[in-house]
Amino acid sequence: MPDLILRVATPDDVPALQRLIDHSVRGLSVGYYSAEQIDSALRHVFGVDSQLIADGTYYLLDGLAGPVAGGGWSHRVTLYGGDQHKTFPDALLDPASDPARIRAFFVHPAWARQGLARRLFQACHAAARTAGFQSLELGATLPGVPLYLALGFTAHEHADAVLPDGVVLPVIRMTRGIDAHG
Repeated sequence: MPDLILRVATPDDVPALQRLIDHSVRGLSVGYYSAEQIDSALRHVFGVDSQLIADGTYYLLDGLAGPVAGGGWSHRVTLYGGDQHKTFPDALLDPASDPARIRAFFVHPAWARQGLARRLFQACHAAARTAGFQSLELGATLPGVPLYLALGFTAHEHADAVLPDGVVLPVIRMTRGIDAHG
């Protein structure tokens, strides 16, 4: 595997991120979600969260042709979804009492299952710990659940996100302590 560069995303990365998200969701969600769920989720949920980029908490792994994986963490309320999914101000969390959010992990299908999401998680985990958070929370899509279980997360709630077009997208709320192993 060629060397991949881990870096913080910038606003200039948005077009490449949009392409990465589309490839990731369309390639890695098959067998977990129907074509209708995938199309609807890309329209209404999965997309770039510009707040993560502005906060400097979204990371990319760059290959020779650009980003092959992205993922971030947040000290804000939003649990999942891109800009098109937000319906309220993205308030700050209190590290003393709230879990940091693990957010928006996408890997290009050609690069899947090579440890890239784990590498992104390690960067997010270290940054959240440095920011004083004691625990982590995320809204996992079904294809991501095995990864998050391997990273020490526990599933707590199966939720159905009803999208604006009526399509239902299963999401699982998962948590782990900042010092949990995985």
